[in-house]
Formats: sequence, C-alpha cells, structure tokens
Amino acid sequence: MTSDVERGSATIEMAVLGPALLALLGLVLVAGRVSTAGSAVEQAAAVAAREASLARDGRSAQAAAAEAVRASLAGQGITCRTLTSDVNVDGFTVPVGQPASVRVQVTCAVPLADLAVPGMPGTRLVTASMVSAIDRFRGRR
Repeated sequence: MTSDVERGSATIEMAVLGPALLALLGLVLVAGRVSTAGSAVEQAAAVAAREASLARDGRSAQAAAAEAVRASLAGQGITCRTLTSDVNVDGFTVPVGQPASVRVQVTCAVPLADLAVPGMPGTRLVTASMVSAIDRFRGRR
C-alpha cells in the first residue's frame, strides 16, 4: 500500500515534468515547421531557376521566376510573412554559344507565432539558392 507521502510525490513529479514535456513538444513542432518550409523553399528556388532559364531575356526571366516561386510555395501550402526572390540574369548578356546560367535566391520568413508555443519568436528566415543553365545555342534578347 502506498502512503500519502508517495502519492504526493507523483503529483509533484507530474507538475515538474508536464511543462518540460509540453516545451519539448513545442520544439518538435517548430523544428518540423522550419524543416518543411526549408524543403519547400529549396524546391521553389529550383523551379524558379528552371523557369527563368527557359525565358528569352532577363526581364521575362525575372517575371517567370517570381511567379514560379509564388505558385510553388502556394502549391505546397507554405505561407511566408515576407517573401523575396532575387534573380541573377547576367547569363542573358553572354553571347550565344557560350555557357551561361541563371541563379535564383528565395528567402521566406516562416511564421512561428501561430504554433502557440510560449516564448517562440515571430518568424524564422529560410533561404535557398539554385542555379539553372541557359541553353547555350538558344537565341537571347
């Protein structure tokens, strides 16, 4: 038979371990959100770089990349508090026949406040950069 002192100890143990377990669960949720967003941003950067490399000139490459980033992240259900995509289109100035490429860097501020974990920061920046080759024999403007 357990004494009253031993029953009280179990209550105290739960009072101490309960918040620690909740904090651990919160950290797992945050890690999952950041990991998922990181993968989605990498994929969005790859899709955008490919779309930009198919364009005929730098201006249309930038527009195609920006639209590809938005569509890719929306399709994956990722919401960014702020979203930037930087497209380096210097490859379009390289003469036809020479190797050239397009680089796209995507930065997404992933919101964490909606996870309801006390003390968590509001956002986490996730960045990815991808490069895609421009067809060396395709006409450029």
